[in-house]
Amino acid sequence: MSWPDWLPLRENLRSLSPYGAPQVPAQAFLNTNENPYPLSAELQKAITQTVSKVAAQLNRYPDRDAENLRTKLASYINGLSKTGFTFNNTWVANGSNEVIQSIFLAFGQRAALGFTPSYSMHALIARVSNTPWIDGTRNSDFSLNTQDAIAQVQQHKPTLTFITTPNNPTGGAIAIAEIAKIADAVKDVGGLLIIDEAYAEFSDMVSAVTLVSKNPHVVVIRTMSKAFAFAGARVGYLVADPKVVDAMMIVRLPYHLSTITQAVAEVALDFKEELLAGVGTLIRSRDLMVSALASLGLTTVESEANFILFTGFPQDAKQLWSDLLKKGVLIRDVGLSDHLRVTIGNEAENTLFINALKELI
Repeated sequence: MSWPDWLPLRENLRSLSPYGAPQVPAQAFLNTNENPYPLSAELQKAITQTVSKVAAQLNRYPDRDAENLRTKLASYINGLSKTGFTFNNTWVANGSNEVIQSIFLAFGQRAALGFTPSYSMHALIARVSNTPWIDGTRNSDFSLNTQDAIAQVQQHKPTLTFITTPNNPTGGAIAIAEIAKIADAVKDVGGLLIIDEAYAEFSDMVSAVTLVSKNPHVVVIRTMSKAFAFAGARVGYLVADPKVVDAMMIVRLPYHLSTITQAVAEVALDFKEELLAGVGTLIRSRDLMVSALASLGLTTVESEANFILFTGFPQDAKQLWSDLLKKGVLIRDVGLSDHLRVTIGNEAENTLFINALKELI
């Protein structure tokens, strides 16, 4: 972007562009890793009734600490991972991006390290918060080499080390034993290990929340956007030692989470069994999509998320992206040479995507 001379924008921001995927008309929106299935009529009704109820209280500020919602989130995590967390171990914000930003605001005093390609907002928020960012490396197949990761931690001694598992945009997950090894290295340099588990419900790997009780320097970020089909509600949270949560309270904005957001998120958690059943449907669709792409001679990167990174097409990635859009299919060019990423959609969207590919490659 071009900035006028009179605008005193920080120098390290002048070369940046706003984050975001293209928002253009399409028949199949397979570019932002959303859950393609809307909330059930019963859940929609429960949310509507709850919003109607809390509307009478909107003249008052929300619960500043969101204790009820944090308690329900702790209970949800405990049910998944057989942990013993309370609300003191959780903190919730407007999407996981606000959680990430708050972590940088509280702890970004030395460098931050992430193993790229990974979630691009980690590096962007680091830059916005004036935290030096270090691009760590991965294997050529996008997997993470534990010993290389440990060596990079030892070399750079970052305050914050980020691991995304399942990784976005590549989809691979990291075994808990490997994460534990990296956690030991991060502890030795006096930093925090931040595990971004936005897509954890789509993976059968043991969650890093199981490390927190014995490793207070481990922080796990989760979201309700994906598995809970709640992207529009903007609810993200972290699971951590209570002292980490206390630090979040320092950097948060007052009353940052609205009464309505808290209320509807609590309702969604009451319907968790129904919502998580939809995760199984998406996993099965993911497996079918991998097979369909293979049948077209394309190569996929192993994924435990609700998206697939693929390659092997004859044309330039940007050209194929554009050609697919002309056929009504919007996927994501993630900036990796000769690769594109497709979100798992509903059956009709997936079929439209595969049929369009058949015509183009």
